[in-house]
Amino acid sequence: MTGHDGPVDLEPYRAELLAFCYRMLGSFHEAEDLVQETLLRAWKARDRYDPARASVRTWLYRIATNACLTALEGRGRRPLPSGLGSPSDDPEAPLAPALDVPWLEPFPDARADADARADLRLAWVAAVQVLPPRQRAVLVLRDVLAFSAAEVAEQLATTVAAVNSALQRARSTLAGADAAAVAEPDDPEVRAVVQRYLRAFEAADVPALVRLLADDAVLEMPPVPLWYRGSRDYGRFLERVFRTRGTDWATRTLTANGQPAFAAYAPHPGGGHRLHTLQVLTVAAGRVAHNVVFADPRVFAAFGLPAEKPCRER
Repeated sequence: MTGHDGPVDLEPYRAELLAFCYRMLGSFHEAEDLVQETLLRAWKARDRYDPARASVRTWLYRIATNACLTALEGRGRRPLPSGLGSPSDDPEAPLAPALDVPWLEPFPDARADADARADLRLAWVAAVQVLPPRQRAVLVLRDVLAFSAAEVAEQLATTVAAVNSALQRARSTLAGADAAAVAEPDDPEVRAVVQRYLRAFEAADVPALVRLLADDAVLEMPPVPLWYRGSRDYGRFLERVFRTRGTDWATRTLTANGQPAFAAYAPHPGGGHRLHTLQVLTVAAGRVAHNVVFADPRVFAAFGLPAEKPCRER
């Protein structure tokens, strides 16, 4: 791209813009589309970019913010099942997907800069979706990306006072939704808990899995609106899964949203293992506190997961 002072390379901003659009929309796929739209708009407007008025980064975020706000017009939030209703205590409840709900999607860590992942936690992104779009934009631009109130006012074509007011309301709404207490996936204690969980999962050892759960652990499975709270009901549902899908599972470790995750491969009657779900774990205080289980093929594609587990891969 060429501005008033010569060529400007936009590509280095792609990863952080992707993370921003994801926080705004709760959809990895829509975020990809909007980043592409943002870079295209910037290229088309390159002759109008004035470095004396704003840095390239600030200018790009103005374009991206407006694209996100336009995309969010008249649209509801992207929830997780736990944000829609009460937990179930029936482990045999029908697993009927609610395909009319635009569910929150996970974010592949490989597509984000390492320093951005703490603010991609699933619980935090789900909480942010509750905010009105402009409050959401102010919160992310100010608290996550550290733009000044004046810069955000310029990006949103509003006043500093309006930005400060929106930020105060957003922070009040999200009080208690901070994800800072969640340990990093490469923390040695987290890795040890996850490895024990995977070994027990591969062996379909429900008692061992339950021992690794927090007492109030949550299990949810979008696009199925059903969810469970508590290690007892979590374990009872896993008993159902292993009873119906078999007991010789395989897993592949990865990370999503700055959290430990794994792909679960169910035993196939004809031999081998077939991709079943992507599961994103929250580990806190040495226990698995939350597991969000995704079964959407588009999610699998975003993470580049093979449909079958290679025999020699752990």
